[in-house]
Amino acid sequence: MAAEEWAAFGTELFLAHATDLSGPSALPGWTRKHLAAHVAANADALGNLVHWARTGERTPMYASADQRNADIEAGSRLPEARLTSWLQGSARSLASGMASLTPEQWRAEVVTAQGRTVPATEIPWLRAREVCVHAIDLGTGLTFADLPEAFLSALVAEIRAKRGLDAVPDGPLPDVAAYLAGRPHSLAGVPDLGPWL
Repeated sequence: MAAEEWAAFGTELFLAHATDLSGPSALPGWTRKHLAAHVAANADALGNLVHWARTGERTPMYASADQRNADIEAGSRLPEARLTSWLQGSARSLASGMASLTPEQWRAEVVTAQGRTVPATEIPWLRAREVCVHAIDLGTGLTFADLPEAFLSALVAEIRAKRGLDAVPDGPLPDVAAYLAGRPHSLAGVPDLGPWL
């Protein structure tokens, strides 16, 4: 399964489990509405990178980190129906935008919110990571075991590299991925790494 398929899978998973946005999420300090607003804003932000790749016009993901946080907070206060509409509409718009890119446009360089210059081919992975991990964070009973094994392997490799870890603990792949992402897991005797993503 390629990153584009993981992004589509994760989006469907998130939307299927974001039907009741009342109550807290599994992320400390965030409600399910915060998560939905974050995922909707992420689709819009990645849509900016798609626009950049398609037109060559520099279009950052977010105006600033403060603006990103303010948008999430404002989104979390929307009525559930409006937030759901934004969540679904932004997902459709991003998918349509990605589907419209030509092979040459996919090779265009864009800059992530963390300041990394990457080819547009990274956009589907960035989306897959967000929707797959945050689908679990909704706290509806999904676990990392519900995600594709190849996605989990790619996620473990990325987090391991970004956290600068020489090795990862032994254990089932879903638990290793959850541990590295700073989510609940069944691994014993491992240090707390704190949340990632």
